[in-house]
Amino acid sequence: MLQPTGDGRQRCWWPGDDTQYQQYHDTEWGRPLVESRALFEKICLEGFQSGLSWLTILRKRENFRAAFFSFDHTVIAQFGEDDISELMSNAGIVRHRGKIEAVINNARRLLEMEEQGISLNDFLWSFAPRVPFGQTGVAEGEYPIASQSPEATQLSKELKRQGWKFVGPTTMYSMMQSVGMVNDHVEGCCVRDECEQQRKLILRDLPHEAR
Repeated sequence: MLQPTGDGRQRCWWPGDDTQYQQYHDTEWGRPLVESRALFEKICLEGFQSGLSWLTILRKRENFRAAFFSFDHTVIAQFGEDDISELMSNAGIVRHRGKIEAVINNARRLLEMEEQGISLNDFLWSFAPRVPFGQTGVAEGEYPIASQSPEATQLSKELKRQGWKFVGPTTMYSMMQSVGMVNDHVEGCCVRDECEQQRKLILRDLPHEAR
């Protein structure tokens, strides 16, 4: 389902008429990310988004970045109770203790992963489906977009096994959409083909063992 807009571009329906949301759709959503800090940020923000709208998180994103040291996991892993109390008093972010504690926990789990010589980039992208568009078994351009996929479920299970929190299948599928691991821009969307070409380049360059 496409959303015609005043600038003449055909987009996915979900940004509506909100200009900030449209810009996010055009320049970020579905475009592949491979840098570790950016990927960790998306995991954290998708966790905060659980039960809320992504637009709410997007409008607070700079506040989150300031509060969490630009999502530097090496810094966040050192947070203690005083830091949690400070974050809980920060009206600029989502003040949910469980989600805040999950970010700290996940920063520590990421450090453990890196100590084993595993990069977050290679780990996450090893779960990316190889189908051209969208999730496995879903027809091209099908609407509405699914909220989970087999790959997201597998990723969620593996992260939970390693001790990560707030990484359920729906949250992980949202992350996979956001960072371009799947391309769920609908057929006819102005950025759909461009995002897919970028995704193919990432998949092509993955280490063999991550495929």
